[in-house]
Amino acid sequence: MFFILILVPLTGLLLLSWLIWKKKFYVKILLFIWVGVIGLGIIVGIVIKFSSKILLEKKDFYGQYVIDKTKFSGKQSDWQSDNFHFEIKENDSILFYVKTKENLFKIFKGTITTTKPYKSHRLVINMVQPTHHILTSNPTIYRLNRSFYIVFNSPKFGNVFFTKR
Repeated sequence: MFFILILVPLTGLLLLSWLIWKKKFYVKILLFIWVGVIGLGIIVGIVIKFSSKILLEKKDFYGQYVIDKTKFSGKQSDWQSDNFHFEIKENDSILFYVKTKENLFKIFKGTITTTKPYKSHRLVINMVQPTHHILTSNPTIYRLNRSFYIVFNSPKFGNVFFTKR
């Protein structure tokens, strides 16, 4: 609306004034207005790009994940960090590692797919049964500007936060 109701008529009026009176003043005003509008458009575009949330694709989920101790600190998150991590491989397999009393890791296996109900993909996990209680439901993905974190809802621990290493 701004362009149709204000900018286009003002541009026409200034061009017409310049053609009639041949004064550079009208061209300078016109250039000032258009440079300002274009500059403002560029600034707004940059701000939107850097402040919008990341759009995830399936390939973005591949990698290793560890407990995110920035969400909750203390003994519980330290213990979870020492005992749980997982990896999503490019062949769409997921390996969830749980430390045993013998300081070995028990591995729970499964596969992943993604769904795209909106602009960003969401993670769907299919685990071989029986599985660990952390993996009984699909995670929630929280997207930030340039990163994301994954939250599983464990019946025993509540929310368990993982971040990509």
